[in-house]
Amino acid sequence: MRKEWYRPDLDEHQTRDPLPKLRQYLLDNHITEDTLGQIEQKVTQYVADCFAKAVAAPNPDPKTVMLHEFAPTPITTEKGNRTPPNKPKVVMVDAALLAMDEILRQYPEALFYGQDVGRRLGGVFREAATLAEKYGDNRVFNTAIQEAYLVGSTVGMSAVGLKPIVEIQFADYFWTGINQLVCELSKSCYLTNGKFPVQALIRVPIGAYGSGGPYHSGCIESSVLAIRGIKVVYPSNTADMKGLLKAAFLDPNPVVFFEHKGIYWSKVPGTEDAKMAEPDEDYILPLGKANIVQHANNEQINKGNSLTIITYGMGVYWAKTAAKQFEGCIEIVDLRTLNPLDETAIYQSVKRHGKVLVLTEESEQNSFAQTIAARIGQHCFTYLDAPVDVLGALPLPAVALNTDLERAMLPNADKLALRIATLLNY
Repeated sequence: MRKEWYRPDLDEHQTRDPLPKLRQYLLDNHITEDTLGQIEQKVTQYVADCFAKAVAAPNPDPKTVMLHEFAPTPITTEKGNRTPPNKPKVVMVDAALLAMDEILRQYPEALFYGQDVGRRLGGVFREAATLAEKYGDNRVFNTAIQEAYLVGSTVGMSAVGLKPIVEIQFADYFWTGINQLVCELSKSCYLTNGKFPVQALIRVPIGAYGSGGPYHSGCIESSVLAIRGIKVVYPSNTADMKGLLKAAFLDPNPVVFFEHKGIYWSKVPGTEDAKMAEPDEDYILPLGKANIVQHANNEQINKGNSLTIITYGMGVYWAKTAAKQFEGCIEIVDLRTLNPLDETAIYQSVKRHGKVLVLTEESEQNSFAQTIAARIGQHCFTYLDAPVDVLGALPLPAVALNTDLERAMLPNADKLALRIATLLNY
């Protein structure tokens, strides 16, 4: 497009053009006209050669259209000791801190930066406590409250061989970084035929906890999952937190790592199982592998009196609590990773039971949970004994600060139990 068509102030704007100013600056600092002319000629020729090469190149084979969304990951199998004996249980937030400590110690190219993760505070959830003191302010440091910078800076860091880990303080504040996530991180691997994937681990505390209100309680995974080229992880317990965090760090692609604040410390009633023995340092858990955290018994399955709940994050604990009212009838599948998604585990579970409920903390309407339900309907239709059910939050623009309104909006174990009873009696 001709620039004079969309800049009515072009003449005035050109007075602020940085290129002539740079040229004059170089001349003022004893760079000769001949030298500048040689540089301009060299660059002009380089651009012309590249353009000619692109024009002469053959069209790509349409069969390759699906290649290079992601670079291959080296982490494909679960390794190490997940449940070492005689180790005390630790909460999820401590597992994250211990994993970060091990990563920074083992990989000198690792950096950890964000809002309040440096000295003094060590993270608003103490998830970075002591790390700056141990590894120095050049590797663990605070930044301005500037999510676009946090996300976008990982492109340059990755390009020079560093392994950036950044933290967005709350999921509700991720939106100003979405442009960088969409336009830069997600597309780089695909548009360069796999030559330049962006290695970035973006940690994001998420979810409602303790009446955080409209700016500290939101769940946004469906919006992020709509962006192709981004892996999305959502652990629900100590062991998964540590194993997945290490796998995400070693993955050569951009990974958004959601950490639910309500299960960080296992203080919310019903979340005690999130606290587990810390896995050994060599433990690592590949992305894309769901986990059955509770099985139904064969007697109830054979009677046709069972169902499976597909969920993740806080949903795991709502499901466990509700399932106590239906002894032996409920299987619970914890997805752990939302992209890549373990569809095989989902479909196998649905086929075992014939009845399924997909549970999410997000607004149910237009959610990733509804997408899973649609896939189940498509791939498991002949195995279903009841319509696929979905339970999520009410379709509202924000989580209220008032505790009663928050409770009314969000799913919980009681609401889930009513849905389970309806499905089992279908």
